[in-house]
Order: sequence, then C-alpha cells, then structure tokens
Amino acid sequence: MIPVTKPYIPDISKYQQYVASILKREWLTNNGPNVLEFEQRLRDYLDIENLLFVTNGTIALQIAIKALELEGEVITTAFSYIATTSSLVWEDCQPVFVDIDPRSLNIDPSKIEAAITNKTTAILATHCFGNACEIDEIQKIADKFDLKVIYDAAHCFGTKYKGKSIFQFGDITITSLHATKLMHSIEGGIVFCSDRKVLDKVSFMRNFGHDGYEAFNGVGINGKNSEFHAAMGICVLDDIEAILERRASQSKMYEELLQSFEFGSQKITNDCEFNHAYYPIILKDEEQLLRVKSELEKNEIYPRRYFYPPLNKLQYVNSATCEIAESISSRILCLPLYHSLKIEEIKSIIDLIHASINTSSKTIEEI
Repeated sequence: MIPVTKPYIPDISKYQQYVASILKREWLTNNGPNVLEFEQRLRDYLDIENLLFVTNGTIALQIAIKALELEGEVITTAFSYIATTSSLVWEDCQPVFVDIDPRSLNIDPSKIEAAITNKTTAILATHCFGNACEIDEIQKIADKFDLKVIYDAAHCFGTKYKGKSIFQFGDITITSLHATKLMHSIEGGIVFCSDRKVLDKVSFMRNFGHDGYEAFNGVGINGKNSEFHAAMGICVLDDIEAILERRASQSKMYEELLQSFEFGSQKITNDCEFNHAYYPIILKDEEQLLRVKSELEKNEIYPRRYFYPPLNKLQYVNSATCEIAESISSRILCLPLYHSLKIEEIKSIIDLIHASINTSSKTIEEI
C-alpha cells in the first residue's frame, strides 16, 4: 500500500536513548529538559527567538487568536485545512472568506480590501502547501486598516521568504509538527510571535495561566507538550536537511515524469524558497480527478483531495462564493510524497495516472 504520506522515522536507537532517559528522570511532561532543548534547537535552526512548542497546530491557532484578542470578523482563505476555519469559529470569531489566486493557491491580496468592514480585526492567511503568501501585500493592507495578521504555516517547515524563515512574518505565525508533516514531533505545533510581550502571554496561556505554582496570569488551557514528543522532534530535526533534500528530489522526479500531461500545478511565489511539502496536481475537471483517484486506489495507492470541500461550504459558516477556490477544490489531488517513497513507486503512480486518462503518451519505461 502507498498512502499519501508516511511519518519520517528517525534512528530508532537514538530515540530509544531519549525515552530511556525520560523514564529514568520520571519527568514526562510539564516543560521538561527535552522540551527546553527542542525549543532552543528550533531557535538556533530557524534563527527565531520568540517561539514556543505546544500540543498541536490547531491549539497553536486557537492560542494565537486568543493572544491577539481577536473578535468580530477575520478575513481568511476558503482553501485550507478545516482547522484554519474551525479555530476561528471555536474562538467566537466570524470567518469572512476571500477567494484565492489560481496560481499560488493562496489568498488573493487584491480581493482583501473589499471584504474589510468596521468589524474586521485580522487577516488569517494560509501558506498553502508550504508556498509563501504575498506577504508584503498582505502586510500593507494590515497596516492601512490596523489589522492583525496570523499566518497558518502548518505546511511550511523549511520554507523561506526573502532569505528568512517564513515563520518570521505576521504578528503570529503557527506551524504544525503533526506526524504527517515533513518535520514532526508525532503530535505538536509551534507558535512564533513578532512581539516578546505577546510570546509571554502565550507562555501563560499554554499552561493554564500559571505564573508560578500559586498564582495565575489570565485564562489559560493545557497547551503543553510532552518529553516524548519533544524527543521525537529533536531526532527528526537532526535529519531535517536530508529530509528537505529528499523531498526536493522526489518532487523533481514527479515534475519530469508529468511533463507530457496537461495538468495544472501550483506556481511558487517569487522570493519563496519552497520546502516541497506536498505534490498537488490540478486536473481538467472533477470527473477526471475521480477517474485518476479510483484507478490509483484500485492499486492500493491513496492520494488525497487536499482540500475538499472548500471551507466556505462548511455548514457552520456564513455562505460565501469563492469561485476559484471551489473550482480548484473539485480538481486538485495530492500525490503520495514521503521520505521512504521509492523512485519505482513514483513511476508506478505515473503509469497508473497515464492509464486512467487514456493519453497517447509513452509509459515511464519508454521515457
């Protein structure tokens, strides 16, 4: 079976050594030495000082919304994972959907201003599949209307914009370290803050509001992560350059083998150093997508319809029309991509796609 992704598994003996140390210390959670080491390693690698390791990317988003004291309307994208929208609704904010650019698949900055009202407090944008938004344009709009900016950078570990980690932009940026991501801690997320005072607030929030053992500073939740998760994060981070290199190589293979197909693809934003987190293809129509998906699944290959349905069609949000997001959502398919995926498996995937759409192109063996 070939799933759409598999978690990267680091050197097992190294991780076992961390586990043995954790059990010997009997310090399993509550900001132990592995959490502190992991956070420092992340600061050093990303060249970002203001960050905190939390339970997962969704908790990171919810804390970000609460820390910035957002209310009312928040402008966001219709094309992202459901957590981008559900976090807003969970925190009693109203998502206002803006359509996407058909090339980058990110929120279209040229359409944001028209959606701003006197109730708008922020922009929540997703760097879709690890591709940078039009960060400068979004910040200009935010400055003009005095709005906060949160970036959902769940897919973005390893992505850079203008030579800097993409996590350095916005008032708060969050990322996911879920096992499906190229950099993971099994379950986990990170909150990055441009303002140290906001980071201090987040620090209280992720730990019930504790300010020492017997005092509290505001309302908080349990957003901490464990020593076991931090240990996995450290082990995976040790290998991150090899992981990124492998993803780039696999993506290049897909690109070369798909040249003869008339598929659409995501255009990487100018000044973005892309991390190759996913490999999406955009098919002619939904009928062709379903045909390709069915053929692959018959052969125990499981691509994924990221992201379907579009978020503006969820039953618990105000209805909005986002024609481009709706069209892309009905036609986009992410092909399998993970560290242990073999070249031969990629070739088999492409041959099956070829067969499913009945093209006259040559098979992979003939190329």
